[in-house]
Amino acid sequence: MKEKYFRYSLIALILLSGWLIMSGLWTFVNGLLGAFTLYVLVRGQMKHLTEKRKMKSVFAAILILLEVVACVFVPLYFLVWVLIERIQEVNVDISELIDTVKHFIALIQEKTGYDVLNIGNIETVTTYMTRALQVIISQAGGLVITTAVMIFLLYFMLISRKSMETYVYSLLPFNEDNKHTVMGEIHNMVRSNAIGIPLLAIIQGLVGVIGYWAAGVPSPVLFGVLTAFSTIIPLVGTGIVWLPLVVYTALTGNWIATIGLLAYCLIILTNIDNVIRFLLQKKLADTHPLITVFGVILGLKLFGFWGVIFGPLLMSMFFLLVNIFKKEYLDSR
Repeated sequence: MKEKYFRYSLIALILLSGWLIMSGLWTFVNGLLGAFTLYVLVRGQMKHLTEKRKMKSVFAAILILLEVVACVFVPLYFLVWVLIERIQEVNVDISELIDTVKHFIALIQEKTGYDVLNIGNIETVTTYMTRALQVIISQAGGLVITTAVMIFLLYFMLISRKSMETYVYSLLPFNEDNKHTVMGEIHNMVRSNAIGIPLLAIIQGLVGVIGYWAAGVPSPVLFGVLTAFSTIIPLVGTGIVWLPLVVYTALTGNWIATIGLLAYCLIILTNIDNVIRFLLQKKLADTHPLITVFGVILGLKLFGFWGVIFGPLLMSMFFLLVNIFKKEYLDSR
């Protein structure tokens, strides 16, 4: 009884202290997830530099951090800066656009009898726009902090690579075969999403630019960048960008461009999104498409931006653990 008391009391204290730590430091969870993602991608380089090149851990970690900053953060911040500059350069005739929208709304009311500008619709649109603006401001404000935490944690992960991996490996509650399976699943899922999602975004953006330019959409590069970013949004995806553009071309009266852009987006842009996403997941991690879709939805809700990587990982780990339990304790009996 005394031994059980000590054991369960220790487990309770660990869980309580862990919950307090996580609840107090949840603000920095995106930095932790980002550091872990980058660590999975560069741990092979760290191993090569320290074991094959015989470089000291500190110098190897600093060299890899410089590589990460040059290859990831500098292009990302440059892309955001260019996006802001292009938005400021957009020149739209507001009066003409307002007149066209009024005419379109009046036409809808005349044909269907539905009042688009009723109080309920205006309140709903205002609410969603306010929430979206708050999310954008909060994400932009925490970007600098998340980047600093990410670099800081990644440095210490790299210099303590061996001891950290050995310690985590020893804590896994599995036999040796299952430990290798779990670690391999984590590595494959993180790697596939970290490589596949940016690659998919780039391809989607380029395909979108071609279609927008052919349809005569103003600032096709700007909307191509927005299309690339919209690929992380589950279910809706790039439709959140190209659907308003189709409506815009229809409002301008250019029906040939409208029909062409709609057909291009439905047949090419949307299908490329689905095909490439599933092919990349199948090639890199052999992940079921439903795990990818629902994992992204779950991950964005739990972890924010990094949920596009760790949401599918969480769902894959759940099914993997269920299979391990079935194999170890159900099938054998």
